[in-house]
Amino acid sequence: MAHILFPYIAQPHQEFHSLPIALEMSRLYPDIQVHIASLTPERDARIRRLSQCYPQSRVSFDLLRQPAWIRRHLERYGPTPLSKLAVLFSNRNYFNRFQAIVVPERTSLYLRRMGVIHPRLIWTRHGAGDRAIGFARDARHFDHILLAGPKVERRLLEAGALRPEHYTTGIYAKFDMVRRLHTGHARLFANDRPTIIYNPHFSPRFSSWPRFGRKVLEYFAYQTKYNLVFAPHYRLFDADRQETMKILAPFMSLSHMIIDPGSDRSVDMTYTLAADLYMGDVSSQIGEFLIRPRPCLFLDAHRTRWRENPDYESWTLGRVMNNVDGLETGLDTAFRSHANFLDRQKEYIRDTFGFAAPVDTAAKGAKSIIDFLRVIG
Repeated sequence: MAHILFPYIAQPHQEFHSLPIALEMSRLYPDIQVHIASLTPERDARIRRLSQCYPQSRVSFDLLRQPAWIRRHLERYGPTPLSKLAVLFSNRNYFNRFQAIVVPERTSLYLRRMGVIHPRLIWTRHGAGDRAIGFARDARHFDHILLAGPKVERRLLEAGALRPEHYTTGIYAKFDMVRRLHTGHARLFANDRPTIIYNPHFSPRFSSWPRFGRKVLEYFAYQTKYNLVFAPHYRLFDADRQETMKILAPFMSLSHMIIDPGSDRSVDMTYTLAADLYMGDVSSQIGEFLIRPRPCLFLDAHRTRWRENPDYESWTLGRVMNNVDGLETGLDTAFRSHANFLDRQKEYIRDTFGFAAPVDTAAKGAKSIIDFLRVIG
């Protein structure tokens, strides 16, 4: 019996991009033993809950070994580059037991330098955004890659990151699990105002949060036209979540605002499915939001030369503002002018995912992995 591992060493938002593939693999291939390895007992419990969406699957749940200092580091800072590398190194003998290791992140490529040379390394990616980091050349060191649509394939080929017959297109497994989790659209507020999701990125080089964030929250706190969901990238407040909660505290009790710096709902598409307008900068969640085309507004806090830049292709999907002094006018205009961007949004979704509306692709991802492993022996 072959044993295939799906480890989770990073933040929870990455789980959706490989976990459905693991669960479908277990269901479709009973001769394969699928193992799911978690970073902490809390992560293990979360993944077990998500796995209940696939009741026919039979997987083994493991906990990755951690020295005491790593546990303390994780409790204080969450997953960091240091802790991820330390966990990989501490578990290198465990990793070497498997025929294949399937991961949503690239940090696991360091396993090769740690003596883990037997298993095939397979990358599912996470997200389908436009930033250059998602198309890094080191991806070519994976034995097999699962990717979304033509845009992702094109840019990885341009970067020299893909090898013929070592990748499969048309896979975005997160949508499969989201459909199982959300059988209907959640009602977030007890009023009929349009709802805005503000989703700034975590990197200071790209994020609108350091320059505009407080102003955005203060604007929404005192207006009466819109609801706001503030659900930034999960990593935005990794450095100091306790200090963050002090900053956000004044906005927590307002009935027309949801402040969510990192709950399960911030990563399972609860908010992107329910919102009426997306406001952000460079997060890949824009693609997930536009599965149902709606108005978008982008905040450029860095005077970016973004036109004709493929790293900012998403900024062609709505209006771009380089300040928030006229935010109310910007929002109103984004709603009124959405028809001008509708065709472009539909084109972007087809190019990003390879389909116009979400389809099940986790089973396809599982089959592509098994087919690849059988071919190479």
